[in-house]
Amino acid sequence: MEFDWADLPFEWEGLTSKDVEESFEDPFSCKFLPDSPRFSEQSRYFNLGMSASGYGIFSVYRTNGKQIRVVMARGFTEDETFFYQRKMNQLIG
Repeated sequence: MEFDWADLPFEWEGLTSKDVEESFEDPFSCKFLPDSPRFSEQSRYFNLGMSASGYGIFSVYRTNGKQIRVVMARGFTEDETFFYQRKMNQLIG
């Protein structure tokens, strides 16, 4: 899938576009549909994934099926790290 990085509405805060793209390619990444009317009205989705360097990244994005537009990305919080690890352990068995 292709990424649209033009006119980003957020600051990178130590991340790179490569880190964020790798977090979407992570085979253990978790993609979520919003459970809030605020996000569902705006057709925004969530992704929790790891970059190849092992950095956990939480992203809010929208997509048209061909292109991903990341509207916010940051490192995992402690709770997100715990959730990601738990999901990964469930998948590994």
